[in-house]
Amino acid sequence: MSELVEPPISQRVLVVEDLEDARTSLCELLEVALGLKVDAAKDGAQALELLAKNTYSLVITDLQMPKLGGMKLLEQIQAKRIPVTVIVTTGHGSIKDAVAAMQYGAFDFLTKPADPNHLCLLVQRALKNRALQDEVASLRMQLQQRHSFQNVLSKSPKMHDVFELIGNIADTTSTVLICGETGTGKEQIARAIHQASAENRSGQLVAVNCAAVPESLLESELFGHEKGSFTGAIAQRKGRFEQANKGTLFLDEVGDIPLHMQVKLLRVIQERRIERVGGAEPINIEVRLIAATHRSLDKMVRDGAFREDLYYRLNVIRIELPPLRDRLEDVPLLAAHFAQKYARGKTPPEIDPAAMQLLLDHNWPGNVRQLENAIERACVTARDGTIHTNNLPPDLIAVPTSGKASAFQVDLQRSLPEQMSEITGKFEERYLRKALRKTRGHVGKCAKITGLSRRSITDKIAHYKIDKEEFKKDV
Repeated sequence: MSELVEPPISQRVLVVEDLEDARTSLCELLEVALGLKVDAAKDGAQALELLAKNTYSLVITDLQMPKLGGMKLLEQIQAKRIPVTVIVTTGHGSIKDAVAAMQYGAFDFLTKPADPNHLCLLVQRALKNRALQDEVASLRMQLQQRHSFQNVLSKSPKMHDVFELIGNIADTTSTVLICGETGTGKEQIARAIHQASAENRSGQLVAVNCAAVPESLLESELFGHEKGSFTGAIAQRKGRFEQANKGTLFLDEVGDIPLHMQVKLLRVIQERRIERVGGAEPINIEVRLIAATHRSLDKMVRDGAFREDLYYRLNVIRIELPPLRDRLEDVPLLAAHFAQKYARGKTPPEIDPAAMQLLLDHNWPGNVRQLENAIERACVTARDGTIHTNNLPPDLIAVPTSGKASAFQVDLQRSLPEQMSEITGKFEERYLRKALRKTRGHVGKCAKITGLSRRSITDKIAHYKIDKEEFKKDV
């Protein structure tokens, strides 16, 4: 046998084999030749019991076993997300099954009877691979811990200011108003405040999206109702305020609450008690209230669309969440986090430099939510363990949104006027998008900036199929 480098003694191996002689021989070979600590199981069921109790670097399992076979064992390891590398062994007639096992996540396979030298070398490679995966997982966890606060990831100084503010208000019951564009993570911040609050931790966080509840049902949703109080009220129901008693109530999109309901909400905040619809008895509540909106409540107050007194009741502690385009240093961190999330227990795909550059160049009108969707799509379509540019959504690839000029290719097979027209069109589209972004989609203001007429701006928006709604963010 050739000289082998002994792996660290801490690496532990589990051998799963129903034939006692084969099981004993394999265990002895790994213990004597490689100095490994080896445990043995006679079938997949016993192996799962050992995996639940101990930590292993490697599982070597036969495919054909009477009680629970190697393929089912591999499926369970993947489903339970057990961080262990798997090698399968099989007879010559079942190589097709072994290949299928590799497609399902096995590291490699061995045909019986295995050559001792080949087996030891394969085990060393598998253990080295496992060590690298464990190291990457450890480093990723350390990185996330360094740049996380209550499960919110960021390395941006602007977000770290938000984290510091949350820490300062955590043990108070002050009402909080979270402002930010759609997709910036307002609910995540609300959950972070709740988790960080020792006083409110005993109760639960109850979230309600005010924009998603029909206006006719919003009062019942928030305050509850008594049996028979209206058509369809067949039983008494507790509202969200009661459900959140001793905890936190998160009112998302509070700017969408109609004016007549704003009066009732104001009264509840002032008096700290509610009345169910159809009820006569007031119910005292102790609730930490967190509201959030992507709208400008200041502007809505000026326009008469939001009550000024309610606004001041909500705007006690104000948290402004920056859009993702203003904290691009978070893009690699968040992209890696989402890649791990959507790897679903498998090794997370790497993001190649060209794809990462596209992520950094994008303007992210949908913010963190849009980035998460992009990475989820990329994880599903990536086939070689790496996210390439073609795995990203088409809207990230088709039009650069960072304002950087892209290189235009000269093609002598096409006429100069044709290519000049194409280049001019690309520049015009980028210019128009930038102007619309600056004016928040306002056609009149865009016309003033560009020196074009309103009609011309409207025609070009239609020509380039631009959705100006994505730029309409309240200021």
